[in-house]
This record gives sequence, C-alpha cells and structure tokens, in this order.
Amino acid sequence: MLSKEVKTKIVRDNQAHAHDSGSPEIQIALITERINVLIKHFATHKQDHSSRSGLMKLVGQRKRLLEYLKKKESGRYEKLIQKLGLRK
Repeated sequence: MLSKEVKTKIVRDNQAHAHDSGSPEIQIALITERINVLIKHFATHKQDHSSRSGLMKLVGQRKRLLEYLKKKESGRYEKLIQKLGLRK
C-alpha cells in the first residue's frame, strides 16, 4: 500500500484544478505507483503468486483508463504517458 504522503504528492502533481481528486490522470498515476511498488516486491518474493494476480488486475485497470483518456482527450493522454514514462 502507498503511504498517505505519497498519495497526496501524486494527487497534487496530477491535479487539473484545486479540488480535483479523481480524474483519470490521478487514477493512472496512483495505479502506476502501486505497480512499481509491486514490481520491486517481486524482485525479492518471486513465488508470491497471489500478489502477482493482483498486479495483473492493476495493469488491466490502468490499460482501460489509458484507453479511455486517449479516446476522450488525446492531448492529456500524451502528456501523461510522457510524465509517467509509459510507452514509447
């Protein structure tokens, strides 16, 4: 799990406006951070198959959100994938 400080920082860095807490950019950034934490976890715990299934679920959820954002706002999508270092 992510600490409250890390979540707050990610939300602050990806907000579209002052009261934004659930935009696709924020959701994708939070999921990406959770995926990165799980990948580090698997470096030492290779046999943790139950967490691996959770990782696959997160990857699918992030993929769906990215597809939604690309369909609705391609400019925001491009900026986000560059900021998070995803793809290309």
